[in-house]
Formats: sequence, C-alpha cells, structure tokens
Amino acid sequence: MDATVDMEKIEEHITNLHIVKCSSEPKEPTYLLGIDTSKTVQAEKGSLVAVLCSNASIRIYDKETLNVLQEVSGHPGLLNGVKFSNSCDSVYSASTDGTVKRWDARLARKKPVQLFKGYPSNIFISFDISCNDHVICGGTEKVDDDALLVFWDARVNSEALSTTRDPLGTYSETHSDDITQVCFHPSNPNMIVTGSTDGLVNVFDISANDEEQALVTTCNSASSVSCIGWSGRDYKQIYCMTHDEGFCWWDLNHLDTEEPITRLNIQNVREIINMKEDQLDYLIGGLYHEKMDKLFVIGGTHTGRIHLMTCTSSGLTPMTTLKRGHAATVRSFCWDVQDDSLLTGGEDARLVLWKSGAIENTLKDSVKRVFSKYQQVPIDRNNSYKRRKKQ
Repeated sequence: MDATVDMEKIEEHITNLHIVKCSSEPKEPTYLLGIDTSKTVQAEKGSLVAVLCSNASIRIYDKETLNVLQEVSGHPGLLNGVKFSNSCDSVYSASTDGTVKRWDARLARKKPVQLFKGYPSNIFISFDISCNDHVICGGTEKVDDDALLVFWDARVNSEALSTTRDPLGTYSETHSDDITQVCFHPSNPNMIVTGSTDGLVNVFDISANDEEQALVTTCNSASSVSCIGWSGRDYKQIYCMTHDEGFCWWDLNHLDTEEPITRLNIQNVREIINMKEDQLDYLIGGLYHEKMDKLFVIGGTHTGRIHLMTCTSSGLTPMTTLKRGHAATVRSFCWDVQDDSLLTGGEDARLVLWKSGAIENTLKDSVKRVFSKYQQVPIDRNNSYKRRKKQ
C-alpha cells in the first residue's frame, strides 16, 4: 500500500512540473543541443549544469541560479555531446577534430584538461563514459567504408593527467554507417548500446575478447537512429527513437527464451498518438524513472510545448504538457534524479528549470522575454546532425 502511495506521489510530482528558473539572455543566441548535470553532491559548491551549444561551445551553469559560470570552446573541432563524469566534476565532449575532450567544470580554463585522441580521419559524433568512469567509447562518422566505435582507458592518474591518450582499440564490423548514439549501461560498466544511421541498435559486452564475441544482440529499427537508452528493472530493456520520429522498445530478458524481445515498434509516433487538442511534431528522448519503474517518452511542438508520454507495451499515452517555458523547438533535456527536476533547452537559446509545485507568477516577465527575443534567434534547420535523415 505504501509503495502504491509513493508511486502516486511521484507520478503527481511529474504531472505538476512548473517553471522555477529561466536562464538570462545569452550574448549570442545559440541552440542548446545537449544538457547534463553534475553527479557529485557538493552542498557547499552547488550543482553544475553543462550545456552543449550550437556555436561549438559548452556553457557551465549554476543549477540554482542558471547563471553562466564559464564557457569553453571546442575549436578547432565542433563538439558533439556533453557528459559529466560520474565521480567528479569533469565534463566530456566528443569532437569532429578526432578527439574526445575532458574539461574541468570548476576551473575557468580555455583548454581541455585531457585529450583522448582517435585514429586519422576519425570524426566523432557520439560518445559516452562508463558508469565507473573507466572507459570512454566514441562513435564516428562513416569515412570510406569504416564506421568505428573507438575505446579509451579514461582512468585518471597523476602521471597521465595532462597527457594525450591513444585508443585501446576499436569495433569496426557491426555498423555500416554513421554511429549517431553511444550509451553505456547505468550500472554495468561492461554493457553498451549503440545506434546508427544504418538502422541497427547493437548491444555489446566489452569484457569479451573481441568484437564478434562482444556483440550480445542486434535490433533493427528500420530507420536512422537519433536516440537510445536503457530502461526496465535492472536496466535490461533498451529503447530507441529515429530521425523520422519512430519509436522501438526491446526486452533483453527474452534473448534466451521463446518470447519476442520487441515490446513496441511504432514507425511514426506522430501518426498514432492522440494529443486531443494539441499535436506532436517530434520526439526529444526517453526517460526511465527507476522508482516508478516507468519509461516516459518526451516530445514537443515547434512552438515550444513539451509533451510527456507514458510508455507501455500497449503504446504511448499522453501524460502532461509543459507550456510557456520555450518559444521554439526544444532540442535537449535532462532529468536530475537528485531532486526530481527537469532541465530543458531549445532553439530559443533558453535553459529552463522545472520542478513540481513551483510558482510561475514570478517568471512572467522572464517568460515574456523568451517569446519576444526568439525572433532574434537565427533559424537554420539544416545545421544540426540530429535532423539528418538516412538517404
């Protein structure tokens, strides 16, 4: 009974999300393409937020105030993805210059603390770091006939702190096109799922001796993969979204049984979802809530509304809509499990913090500025890798 009450409270918490803070106007309007929050709890220092911007920089924000603390640039390469370390306030980003960079989020340094160097011609467009911070994996664009998963030892020691790391090795046989997504398992550092414009979603156990043995299973989304993640109890399920707004959900518990592993396969969510008086223009990503054991799918409209949908094997069901936070397409979000808050960023250059039960009245002027200033943001829908479709 108590568990049921707790779940109801959590669900009510999610449906009652309201705006707490909006970031101030940036000097140069940019799309906010990725968000992550610091995992370490340092009460005296406050939580940090790292945001990947379309001007090839990473902004570090104070989470409570949403003030920018520093901004670092990835030049000469463009940055792809942003991820905090799990054990310290280091921020990682993949780069088109053939490296993964590590930045110190607490120190105002213009250069990365560490470079993880790829092989010649590598262009990294995706990456992740294992839950124990031991291994980094980067996914490349296809060059010639190669689309690679490149691995590095990410363990920090005093001797190698400021040196360039060379790769441990690569997987080269299991994807035939650009590797758009890399996602380590939340609690098993050896498990990783990858997605590509070839439509394949691969699950690997990297403790195996070689790539062939490491491949646990291959799932086919039948379209270019834009987002992947883990879900379910003990995170034994995987899901993916595609560039044409498809959604797939697989259960790895059934790999060795007669049961089908596919829980859900929707070719175009926009065509089947019933939003009643609203619409769904695109999918942003997925969110597995561990306490509720529920998978949520997040989408939105090009006018800035955000739709949260619950996911079951029967389909997707609209749960709640977040309004007035954004004036344009929302490109990124991050759910902070430490305080059950939601951060969202979009093409209106705004970072918005949502919490349950917050009072919106104090933000009326700020929200008005979002909509009035949006007309100053240059719209270029062709500059984003996320919007590229499989030809």
